[in-house]
Amino acid sequence: MLHRFGNQGTVELREAQMIGTGTDAALARVLDGGRRRAAAIDAHHALLWEALCAATEGGKRFRPALVVATHDALGGGASDAAAEVGAAVELLHTAFVIHDDVIDGDHVRRGRPNVSGTFRALAGVDGADPEVAAGYGLTAAILAGDLALAAAVRTVALSGAPAPVVARLLDLFDTALHRTASGELADVRHSLDLAPATLAQSLEMEAQKTSAYSFALPLQAGAVLAGADEETTSRLGDVGRAMGIAFQLADDLIGVFGDPARSGKSATCDLRTRKQTPLLVHARTTSAWPQISAYVGRELSDAELDEARGLLVASGSRRFVEDLAEQHLDQARAVLDGLGVPADLIDGVAVRPALPADGSEVAA
Repeated sequence: MLHRFGNQGTVELREAQMIGTGTDAALARVLDGGRRRAAAIDAHHALLWEALCAATEGGKRFRPALVVATHDALGGGASDAAAEVGAAVELLHTAFVIHDDVIDGDHVRRGRPNVSGTFRALAGVDGADPEVAAGYGLTAAILAGDLALAAAVRTVALSGAPAPVVARLLDLFDTALHRTASGELADVRHSLDLAPATLAQSLEMEAQKTSAYSFALPLQAGAVLAGADEETTSRLGDVGRAMGIAFQLADDLIGVFGDPARSGKSATCDLRTRKQTPLLVHARTTSAWPQISAYVGRELSDAELDEARGLLVASGSRRFVEDLAEQHLDQARAVLDGLGVPADLIDGVAVRPALPADGSEVAA
């Protein structure tokens, strides 16, 4: 069920779906193997790997849970390989998170210093100039993301699945990587503010940036591991696209209305960087846009952020995004019904727009 209001800034998969997946153990094995290789090189590289390991912590792990849940729902018999592939999907997510923070210039993730923030601080302690230290932090983050990407592909290759299945999985990972890269580039290109993005362009960007690897990839990987036919696998990609858009729309709301202390992400970054999310694309079409635009493209004080939030609610833009998210979840349910796949894959996703930092509800 899509919840319009709640007391958490999260998009959650039911905890029950995460129990017994085996992906945590598989991920720990991969990270431990990398830890041994990194330690054999030098101490600085060992610290880099530890920062990568820390970047895997704190998430809901719903992506690997989707791999296993889909595999099981389709009667698969490759549980061990599904756990390994789930770990690979989580590593891919980690890589994208690390690189996304570099793109956005963020140094905090989930309420604590991220890879770039950690290495920037380390350089500062050693006496480096702040600008030089910042560059060192960004370098570390790029390299850590690269290492996570390589580890994800290696984990798929060594998953224990039959060679033809591994080849198909690698194709899925490669497609997800290309689409996500395209979506990230489009996100930044739209943020140049050279021309207003249409709603269709904004949604396509979100589908590529989020749906491809967070939902379509794990759903399709689970299907391939279960031996599903091509039609089923393809239609699960459609489910993933719709689910991913709903997820990203909720994340867009958290990126403006969320409390950073709860969500672990900035509540001003999207406005500061002019991200043309559907929230702002819709706002641009309203009579409130001349007022809203004054809060876009610059740093905001807490009071200014509250003012921008109020305008986005009064304009109807927040409600528009909430309704759009629910429509996409309904689309995903309809496709699952046609496949005979349990609706738990959808019903387990609860989109809960976050409350403002002061804890009061914003009436839509």
